[in-house]
Amino acid sequence: MTPTSSGSSAAAATESFLAAYDEVLAAKWPAGTTHCEALTPYGITRVNSYGPEDAPPLVLLAGGGSTSTVWYAQAAHLGRSHRVHAVDLVGDPGRSVVGERPVRTVPDLTAWLDAVLDALDIASPALCGHSYGAWIALHHALHAPDRVSKLILVDPTGCFAGFRPGYLLHALPMLLRPNARRTRTFLSWETSDAPLDPVWLHLRDTAASFPSARPVTGPRPARELLAALNVPTLILLAENSRAHNSATVAAAAARLLPRARTVTIPGATHHTLPLHAPDAAELNRRIEEFLSAGD
Repeated sequence: MTPTSSGSSAAAATESFLAAYDEVLAAKWPAGTTHCEALTPYGITRVNSYGPEDAPPLVLLAGGGSTSTVWYAQAAHLGRSHRVHAVDLVGDPGRSVVGERPVRTVPDLTAWLDAVLDALDIASPALCGHSYGAWIALHHALHAPDRVSKLILVDPTGCFAGFRPGYLLHALPMLLRPNARRTRTFLSWETSDAPLDPVWLHLRDTAASFPSARPVTGPRPARELLAALNVPTLILLAENSRAHNSATVAAAAARLLPRARTVTIPGATHHTLPLHAPDAAELNRRIEEFLSAGD
């Protein structure tokens, strides 16, 4: 393949991804959804928002490769009482654009999210993350607890327990040489062939060819930091998650986080949250209940 044809292929793949991204927004997100580009030292961050502008803010961080569009069911439901802001992770597939300063460390990630909140003029939102997004959300709460009113961790990975070896083994082909077929094979295995929305699945297929940066990773947060966290926290676990042992995660969270409540979503897997309709409905109910309750 010549350099010209290689560049043309990359441009076509990017165009296909962006078209699929916009299709999910148009087909799945509620009418009245807006978007903005938040300027940060680490580049431009895309934020998709829905709900009354004067309602309490809820910031959503998706799992790796999922894009902010994955939160459509939560935006429609929780956007009735909150101003929902779904963020494309910097360096991940999405409409965020990496700047000259790369995100390489956990402090970079927390500084990036601080800058996003500043750009949105949000002082202390409820912060919710799924999978890798939950890992980022937890680190941000530990970094700046005064900037998080409530914390919601949806099947969090790398926070309280490690990955199951079988999960990593099945994910390896997709991670080493990503393509649509390998992504579909992995999702079919993890969800036990649960029916996922075809419009979002098409976006996930195209994301395999979208350039992305190496995600920031690291060890689980230190015990003493978790023990000192005073932010009301809800941990929502998928009963049949293949990413980790949910019972182990629940037990560890109960030991480590003083203000955490853990709920297990029956029948859910790591990747049916927050997508699969029955699991998303229960997820929405639990989040709404938590947000409306007092501390």
